[in-house]
Amino acid sequence: MTTCQIARAEETAVTITIARPAAEHDAARTPLSTLLREGTRPEHEAAESMGFVEQLMAGRLDRAAYTDLAAQQHAIYTALEAASAQIRTDPVGTSLVFDELTRVPSIEADLEFLVGPDWATEIRTLPATERYAARIAETGTSVSLYVAHAYTRYLGDLSGGQIIQRMLERHYGFGAEGVSFYHFAEIPKVKPFKDTYRERLDALDLDDDARAQAVTEARAAFEHNRAMFAELGAVHVR
Repeated sequence: MTTCQIARAEETAVTITIARPAAEHDAARTPLSTLLREGTRPEHEAAESMGFVEQLMAGRLDRAAYTDLAAQQHAIYTALEAASAQIRTDPVGTSLVFDELTRVPSIEADLEFLVGPDWATEIRTLPATERYAARIAETGTSVSLYVAHAYTRYLGDLSGGQIIQRMLERHYGFGAEGVSFYHFAEIPKVKPFKDTYRERLDALDLDDDARAQAVTEARAAFEHNRAMFAELGAVHVR
């Protein structure tokens, strides 16, 4: 079982919607969090089985491979958190922005540890990552599109982050420094926070078209992630 599969096992069972009278339609709708989880299952499994991910988690690569991944994360989360700042001004989307989830400062601390004080001029952003970040940058004015990327990134971080951190520490000799991206200091209890996140996600005032758009965009997010892992693998997996 891979790290991401372990994280998925923590998720709640699928909610089955039973046909009901029209008056009860809204209450009976499948929660958006369930639509996102189940609607992206094939893409998620494809991304987690990429050679770069499996090799890194198995300890078969090196610190340079992890550093390269951290550099890509910096570009992705810089774009995502800029989109968060935009969506925060939207009365519908603002409830899904949590300061506790902010990752960019942690990634920058990791890169300074891994690369040195000049990390910003030393790292490189891969073409697939540039495309991924550019797409995220376009989502700050659309709640349904933003939801797809925020859910995909942050819930994944929360679900598997602690496991990934332990594996990186074990295989590559990290202490507290270098892997702070995976440590959410302001979220001492992950499960209650994830429950709150899903509750707010499910409470968003989105119509069926917007919900479907969110699922489609989440699938695209996994495909962007997969393309990024493919390029990382081309560099680091032999």
